[in-house]
Amino acid sequence: MQTALAASSVTRIVVMWTMIKRLKDWARIIKQDVHALCLASRDPRVPWYAKAMGLLVAGYALSPIDLIPDFIPVLGYLDDLILVPLGILLAIQLIPPSIMAEHRRSAAAAQARPSSRIAAATIVGIWIASVTICGLLVLHHFG
Repeated sequence: MQTALAASSVTRIVVMWTMIKRLKDWARIIKQDVHALCLASRDPRVPWYAKAMGLLVAGYALSPIDLIPDFIPVLGYLDDLILVPLGILLAIQLIPPSIMAEHRRSAAAAQARPSSRIAAATIVGIWIASVTICGLLVLHHFG
């Protein structure tokens, strides 16, 4: 009985791990496609309606106003999980395949480039200095 429970637990963990890996891969592909869509929006060969669709999708994704408010349980986030990827897919379908392939290669190359740890450390240092200065100013003003 215990071995059956252990095997069942292991199977669940493997299934969950596989699902998480697939979601990570899907998120990476979406991120790369959004970058490619951004690059394509600046390309003069892309039709205006494809650019408009990309702008609408980006606007909806970044807008604080949703069709279904996020405070409604499950449905609030479901519209973001369905509408945004479908909008991205539609915008990609409106772009000629050869142009989209070119921009996907550019986006993949940009994603493969190493990020600068020095730049990241500099930005973190600036934030720490800014917070420290603000804290000292507040302490000096109210203390």
